[in-house]
Amino acid sequence: MKILNLYSGIGGNRELWEGHEITAVEYDEPIAEVYKKRYPDDTVIVGDAAQYLLDHYKEFDFIWASPPCQTHSRIIFSQYTRDSYKPTLPDMTLYSIISFLQLHGKNKKWCVENVIPYYKPLIDYAAKIDRHLYWSNFEIHEISVQKKYIIKDVKISNSDIDLTGIKNKRQVIRNQVDNKVGKHILDCSTINKTIKEYSD
Repeated sequence: MKILNLYSGIGGNRELWEGHEITAVEYDEPIAEVYKKRYPDDTVIVGDAAQYLLDHYKEFDFIWASPPCQTHSRIIFSQYTRDSYKPTLPDMTLYSIISFLQLHGKNKKWCVENVIPYYKPLIDYAAKIDRHLYWSNFEIHEISVQKKYIIKDVKISNSDIDLTGIKNKRQVIRNQVDNKVGKHILDCSTINKTIKEYSD
C-alpha cells in the first residue's frame, strides 16, 4: 500500500509496517532526521502535516495521523488548580483532520490517533487502546498491550534510538505509538470493511 504517516514523530507506529511505500510528514526537523535514520527507505517530508494532507490525500491508500496531543491531555487539565497553570485552548486540528477524512477519505482507509482527552471527545466513535483513542473508518479489534507508565517506563536510557539533537528526548519517546498497536491497526485496515457511519 501507499501509506501517508502524518505527524510521524520518530515513527513508533510505523516500526512493524513492512513491504509498503511510506511517506512521513514531520514539521520538527531534528525529529524528522531521527525518523530518516530509522527508516531510510521512506520518503520524509519536513513540513506542515495538515497542509500536506490537503494537497496529497488522493495519492494514498492508507492515512495515519497523530496530531499534537498536549492541549488535550488529562495531565494538563490536572494542573489547572495550581497558581503556575496557564490555560491553553485545545488545538482543534485533531477534529479538523477527522472531519476532513470522514468526507474525503471514503475510498481509502484512515486512522487518527490521540490521547484520551480531559473532556468528552467531540467525535465519540473511537477505539480505546491503553491511554489512546483511535478514530478510523474501519473496525479496530481489541488488542492487549502492556500499560506504560509515563514516569516509570519511559526512560531515555532504555532507548536504542539515537536522539542526538532532540531537546525533549523523553517526550519524543513517550509520544510514540506502540509498534504492535501500529501494526495491529494497519492489519485491521486490510481485513475490515469501511464503517457505515463514516462512508455515507
